[in-house]
Order: sequence, then structure tokens, then C-alpha cells
Amino acid sequence: MSGRHLPHDSGDMGKHIVILGGGTAGAMTANRLCRTYDRDECRITVVDQDDDHLYQPGLLFVPFGLAQPHHLVRSRPRQLEAAVDYKQARIERVDPDARTVHLAGGIRLSYDVLVVATGARLLPQETDGLTGPGWGEKVFTFYDLPGAAGLHDALERFDGGRVVIDVADLPVKCPVAPLEFAFLADWYFQRRGLRDRVELTYVTPLDGAFTKPVAAKALGGLLRDKGVELVTEFTLGEVDGAGGRLVSYDEREVPFDLAVVVPLHGGAEYVGRSAGLGDELDFVPVDPHTLQLPGHPEVFAIGDAAGLSASKAGSVAHFEGEVLVHNIGRFLTGRPLDASFDGHANCFVETGFHKALLIDFNYDTEPLPGHFPGLVGLPLLKESHAAHLGKLAFEWLYWHSLLPGRELPGIGSAMPERGKNHVAL
Repeated sequence: MSGRHLPHDSGDMGKHIVILGGGTAGAMTANRLCRTYDRDECRITVVDQDDDHLYQPGLLFVPFGLAQPHHLVRSRPRQLEAAVDYKQARIERVDPDARTVHLAGGIRLSYDVLVVATGARLLPQETDGLTGPGWGEKVFTFYDLPGAAGLHDALERFDGGRVVIDVADLPVKCPVAPLEFAFLADWYFQRRGLRDRVELTYVTPLDGAFTKPVAAKALGGLLRDKGVELVTEFTLGEVDGAGGRLVSYDEREVPFDLAVVVPLHGGAEYVGRSAGLGDELDFVPVDPHTLQLPGHPEVFAIGDAAGLSASKAGSVAHFEGEVLVHNIGRFLTGRPLDASFDGHANCFVETGFHKALLIDFNYDTEPLPGHFPGLVGLPLLKESHAAHLGKLAFEWLYWHSLLPGRELPGIGSAMPERGKNHVAL
């Protein structure tokens, strides 16, 4: 074993760390802990309700025939170090005061440290009409595997009309993925020779294509260049599948022949049944820099499950993980926590035609032009073939480096300032 170790005294031996969720954030955390601490220092238990670990970034490519659904799923326990105890069970609730997790079948797990890593769940039923007439026929989401596969079949049948990509409301997982879908749809219909018979519309609750002005200008310009209409400040209130209409809360309407909707998101259902654990959306409102839950210092959250202003993306979970594992060790030894997580996010944005662009940002710095990870490197906020190759290479890195808890040389949790160009609008 390498890395930091807990002191070898009887008071610190055999601490039990329970990680709820065996997806990206949970697996990374468990494997990092195994690589950092000896087996006699802490026991690590991961709990999830099924055996299917899904490579979520691949969902974007399924509708366009660029990825096969069965290639995106692998066994959860096989992604974990042998020292990790994996339990497949439904989580009923957490009792933070008793430091106990209640599982289906009356099973209870006590813990010294709890890490909530159960991600975000889709809530399409919360939008009027979304799962009603037309759902799975001309209204789809690509944010789960059945939806992405069904959308693939629908796109193959589509021979013209208006395709609308809509983000119902925020927060959502991977905020750039809906934009990527719009860009790839432009490429897809051009490849099929149908682009002149297809209207593409991107609908968002934001006041621009992205959350920050420099990136919003660049990404909005790409939409415009590709002939994609942009509809802003549209919060989805109702889907009229039979009539082919999206209706906002302020009663504006966007007609469609095929709707691709990113539904409302919430935290895991058990969080809402666990007093003192979650917020009104069932996310865990941890400190944005330490990832610790105020009032329950033994509870942490990571990844999409955390109620933070950082993006809900795999790169964020990776960068959070470095700080989280360090802070678990500091908590167990009674030392002050490291308040160093800065909201770092790093995303490849696929733009079609074998190109992509890279964005790198944190809580305080929006995506800016320049280079990553320093003065020399991949271009930022600019289309390139190199960024497209980086997007494709990420899947290999995910399974073989990031998920096993290995660090990427030269890329730490803190966002690099070098290489970024602060520009005036």
C-alpha cells in the first residue's frame, strides 16, 4: 500500500467506512481508500441495489449508433478492489444519529464514516405528460439505457420534421450532454442526407447556451453555425405528446415531431426517508470545499449525490475524490479537514464531424479559452480533432485508470490557472 496511513493505535484500528452507491463516485472512492490505507486500518463496504455498472458518458453515443448498449455495462463488484466488501441490497434509509444504514431484509450496517455516492435519479413522472401519450414513441430521453436504445430506433425511422432537445430544469447530470446531442444530431442528419429536411431546436431553462457568458457565447455560436435554433429561459411545465408540444410554465409552446427531453433530476429516494441527510431535492448538502455534512461530521457525499453548485459530472467526482479520501483520514484521526475542493470540472464536448472542444472550470472561474493543463496542451473552448480523440480515449481511461482510483500524471484536483486567457466580452 502507498499514500497516507492512519496511526497504528488501537483506537484507530478497524474503522468501518460504508459507501452507498457503487457507480462512478462510489467505486472511485472505495478503490482510492484501498490504495491509501491498509486493510487492518479500515474496512470498506460498498452497497448498491444491482450489479450493473453503467458507463454513463457512452449513453450520448447510443442514439447515433456510435456505441452499443451492451458494451457500456460491466459488473459492479468486478470494478472494486478485492479488499472491498460489496453488498447488493436496496437501501431503505440512513439514521445519521445512530450511525446506521438500514437495508432491505432488516440488515443493518453501522459505520464510523458514511460516504453517500448514490448519484442522481431521473424523475420524468414529475413533469405533466412527459411519460404519457408519445413516451417511447416520439418523446424520449437518452439519459438512461432503455431510452437511449429506443431513441436510436426512432432516429433511424425519422425522415424529416422538427427535433427538439429540451432540458426540463436544473440540476442535471453532465450539463453539456444535451448540447452534445444537438451537435451530433446535426452531424447525423447531414450524414444521412436529411439535414435540409430537419429543423433542430435546443431548449434550455438558462438564459444562454451555457451557465457562464464566455462559454455561452462560444457554444451558442456553435449552435448558430450549425443551424440549431436556441430557445432560452424555458422551464418545462407540460409535454403534450399527442399534440407534439412542449409547454413552459409561462405558457410558451415549442412544437415538435420528435422530442429529446432531459427530465428533472433528484437524489436517491432513500435520502428523502433519512431525517437530516438530504435537502428538498434529496441531494446531500455538504460543505462545498470539504464535502462533509454540517451537523454530522462523519458523513460525506461525492459525485452527483452531493448538493453542490459544481457540475454533476464524472470528472468532478474524480477531482472530489482526492480531497474526500484525504479528509476521511483527517476526520478519523481528529485533525482539521482540508477545505481545498474548488469545484473543478473538466469536460470534452463532442461537436460532430470528428471534432470536440474541451472546457475546464471551477466554482470561481468559468470555462475560458487557452490551453489545458498549462501553457502548452489541448486547446480550451475551441474545436479540434485532438479533443475528439481525447473524448474517445476517455472510456479506456475510465475503466482502467479513473475507476480503479489511479491518479492522472500532472492533473490534480485543483483547477490549473496557467494556460487560461481571461477575456473581455
